[in-house]
Amino acid sequence: MTTALITGSTAGIGAAFARRLAADGHNLVLVARDTKRLREQATELHDRHGIEAEVLTADLAEDKGIEAVADRLGDRRNPVDLLVNNAGFGNKGRYLDVSMADELRMLKVHCEAVLRLTSAATEAMRERGRGGVVNVASVAAFVPRGTYGASKAWVVQFTQGAARDLAGSGVRLMALCPGFVRTEFHERAGMGTDNIPGWMWLDADKLVTAALHDLARGKTLSIPDPRYKALMGATKLVPRGMLGAVSSRTGRKYGPR
Repeated sequence: MTTALITGSTAGIGAAFARRLAADGHNLVLVARDTKRLREQATELHDRHGIEAEVLTADLAEDKGIEAVADRLGDRRNPVDLLVNNAGFGNKGRYLDVSMADELRMLKVHCEAVLRLTSAATEAMRERGRGGVVNVASVAAFVPRGTYGASKAWVVQFTQGAARDLAGSGVRLMALCPGFVRTEFHERAGMGTDNIPGWMWLDADKLVTAALHDLARGKTLSIPDPRYKALMGATKLVPRGMLGAVSSRTGRKYGPR
């Protein structure tokens, strides 16, 4: 049985990955900050699917947390075959309304942790000649929309560049770029969602199914819904300056408040 490690596993997209991979017979390493929720999740998945589920409590905004997960990814005796870098969060407010400490914490989780964990995982995977990494980004990566979008743009560029460098090694890397997904993400950030049209919401379980299909096909970028693929295609036709203005207005109208 292969093993998958998922960060931010207890809610939203991370929990959907855990459910799907457990149902497919993968053992799991579940990573999040809340030990109680991790243990409850591990017990449920073990009882339902008969898989082994390790619990690793770690805060990826801290060096100690990143190091703990990197050490587990580098364990050659208990190899991890699939890494899902899903941990992340949003800050409420525009640029300069958010404290510098919160901005740096976001970059720590979205960029530094992704870099260090991807590196730890792929080094071990390259030695074995197989493995996969899914780095969860966002369609926000493709529009000029603050620090969150900028950090997710970094995830996309890093992942696709690393995938090219590791081509032929047996290791696959893919950036996953969902749109709005019904999770705890907005609630935790104190963002309202009543103003977001129903058609823009995605189902986390269907998203994961599409993402794993794209990873199996060798894609390095996954936008797992025709609606968002069309929207992202349209952004290529709009001048950058105009796109920034449209993104800002749309964010105020439809985005989280």
